[in-house]
Amino acid sequence: MATDPSPSKLEVEGLAIGFGETIIQQDVSFRVAAGSVFAIMGRSGSGKSTLLKALIGLLRPTHGTVRIGEEDYWAATEARRAKIGQGFGVLFQSGALWSSMTLAQNVALPLRMLSHLDGASIRELCRVKLSLVGLAGAGHLMPAELSGGMVKRAALARALSLDPAILMLDEPSSGLDPVTARRLDDLIVELRDGFGMTIVMVSHDLPSLFAICDDGVFLDADSKTAIAHGAPSRLRDECDHPIVHAFMRRERPNADSDGAGAHHDSR
Repeated sequence: MATDPSPSKLEVEGLAIGFGETIIQQDVSFRVAAGSVFAIMGRSGSGKSTLLKALIGLLRPTHGTVRIGEEDYWAATEARRAKIGQGFGVLFQSGALWSSMTLAQNVALPLRMLSHLDGASIRELCRVKLSLVGLAGAGHLMPAELSGGMVKRAALARALSLDPAILMLDEPSSGLDPVTARRLDDLIVELRDGFGMTIVMVSHDLPSLFAICDDGVFLDADSKTAIAHGAPSRLRDECDHPIVHAFMRRERPNADSDGAGAHHDSR
């Protein structure tokens, strides 16, 4: 197979992450295909968000490689990492909007800091990005005036401001009602299908995982490594590892065999 030189390709090999002497995950390897939605899954405390921090440059791994396109991200100079990082769009779990800025100002911030566009061009791009996420005409609003779903969409507009090759989402549907979460799922699929965007998503929301993810990796807190790889729906149907099976079907690993059976979340 020919090597894909696209910067939207992401490969992780032998990655270890932790804090001081505390190991969070080790020997984690996976490949994210360009133009796909890739899930980072696992129970609470397994290190999903910590792994995402290593992918976006907020936490240096203790070992291993993160390759963006053909570049070893953590082997690059600080200046080069900053340049590569401009190809990431990040949606944090809380949204992380600046409360003292309007939505338009929040979306404009990366453009003002990292582009050479004039004010009129930045304003037009902000309008386009907010329209893309269903917030046309809302640029004057303050974050405190928004619902939870609007906060997530506004933060997504900001993550899209620099037209990133790779979009990183940390629990995008967390705190949202099922209808709003489904709308956000649909938007993520539109970004993948309409723009060919590569998307990495940390999530424990089963309906979202099953509906939109093409591939994924499952992290385990006990063994501190990845114990399964594959599309969430395939892991649900085919993986016989008890921890993965319990997570995907929302059973307790030691549940009695005569229980009511697997519980499937639905939306």
